[in-house]
Amino acid sequence: MSKSDTWNAIFEHYNILENNFDKEPFYISAKMIKEVSFSSKNSTSSSEVRTLCKIDKREERPQIFIDNNLFLLPIKNGHYYIIKGEGYIDIPDITSKPKVYTSQLDFKLETAEVGNSEMQHLDFAYASSLIRTFMDDDSLVLTIRGRKYTPEFSFKVGNQTVKTKSVQTEVDAGFEGKDKIVLIEAKNSKTRNTIIRQLFYPYKQWKTYTKKQVFLLFFEKRGNLFYIWQYSFKNENDYNSIELIKSERYIIESPNS
Repeated sequence: MSKSDTWNAIFEHYNILENNFDKEPFYISAKMIKEVSFSSKNSTSSSEVRTLCKIDKREERPQIFIDNNLFLLPIKNGHYYIIKGEGYIDIPDITSKPKVYTSQLDFKLETAEVGNSEMQHLDFAYASSLIRTFMDDDSLVLTIRGRKYTPEFSFKVGNQTVKTKSVQTEVDAGFEGKDKIVLIEAKNSKTRNTIIRQLFYPYKQWKTYTKKQVFLLFFEKRGNLFYIWQYSFKNENDYNSIELIKSERYIIESPNS
């Protein structure tokens, strides 16, 4: 059974479409999902809860979500809201002429040319000081990486209030400077859109932990080009107040090239 078919069965079992989404989201837990997806009738390899709930791009939503303008948000580890509204943001292409950036290292990083992972490309951009240059901050150092659980916080999606606690987040890299925190979500291929949650939850998380200003970057490497978008939230308590601040693409050259 496909992911969409499994979600159709879940919606039918719990009469989810009878919920008034203009008034409130629909709560669903991993346990509730398992009760349907692991039944002998509906069990398939796509029925793992993590697989079913990983809907990071707009087009990855099951058809029943698309038809009813719904998306999924975690509110606690193993607990979710099905909520009405725009959960995703388009990542605009950068068509301006690439800037040629000379690495601040005085030697060539040969190991950076072995493999093709988003992490190594991000590490190379940082080691070359491109991240510091883009943010105009020479004090930035790597301090955040990997998975953490969020503190309790609340926010608005449309006219609805969402309260979350202990949601697992992951940033590909986070940097701290004298007066700012820079969080980066990195991808290894052309991304047309992404769920706002991947930027918003870490943003809210670190806004809780620090008095420094928190900045958000979306990062990609395509061929020999490094793409960087800077995002912010006009209202830190409004999920949909995300806005693009600036974007650039670069070619990184070694000083000896």
